[in-house]
Amino acid sequence: MHEAKLKAQNTYNAAADYFDDPALGFWDRFGSATIDRLHLSPGAAVLDVCSGTGASALPAAVQVGPAGKVVAVDLSENLLRLAKQKAQRLGLSNVEFRLGDVDALECPLGHFDAVVCVFGIFFLPDMLSATTRLWQMLKPGGQLAITTWGPRLWEPGSSMFWDAVNRVRPDLTRAFNPWDSLTDPDAVLSLLLDAGASYVTVEPVSGLHPLRAREDFWTIVLGSGYRATYEAMTPAERRAVYDDVMDSISTQLITEVETNVVFAVAKNS
Repeated sequence: MHEAKLKAQNTYNAAADYFDDPALGFWDRFGSATIDRLHLSPGAAVLDVCSGTGASALPAAVQVGPAGKVVAVDLSENLLRLAKQKAQRLGLSNVEFRLGDVDALECPLGHFDAVVCVFGIFFLPDMLSATTRLWQMLKPGGQLAITTWGPRLWEPGSSMFWDAVNRVRPDLTRAFNPWDSLTDPDAVLSLLLDAGASYVTVEPVSGLHPLRAREDFWTIVLGSGYRATYEAMTPAERRAVYDDVMDSISTQLITEVETNVVFAVAKNS
């Protein structure tokens, strides 16, 4: 497995213990918002890649109904386990969960009415190749939905976190996050067009996510891609970063963080 994929797999297996915490309610919100933009028909076949705990796969399964089918794929066994439990609680039997690599999917081309990837395409080493293949999996008239983070994700909390990390472990400070390459709507549009997609609509949406308490931001750290940095620190370093971030949030009276998103939908005529 490619190093970047292995890192994502390990990170989100670790983050699964906080991934569905209410402090990270944006996963479900934006997953549902992605599906709502597709207006799926009953009986439709849907492929959801980088599916996490089902934020987009489960609302898709509801929309396509018992006659439809959703195939949900993710590298994280722990996230998929949570997704299966949620599907069972909702009584959804039309979702198939697959542990697997997007680049090695054994799915026929021209098979799906919709293909969906929410907050995942930027983890793939060759985004263009992956997006091209996802596009080719659509039936005529099918839709490809790619949702990415916009600029300033989780700010100002994000800067507070990385500044605190830099003070104790400068070697762990990231100059670049995987999603940074697709925060611009034009970059998302170019990716889809270069992949051969047509009739592309790109919609940037600004948003804010409330923090019920300052500790909510630390829960976001533990339940997101930032978990990799947390795991790389010693217990003493983790405590120092936690104290630093909590103090900054309190001092600056931070009660919300930015959650800007770019929604893109392409239609295969």
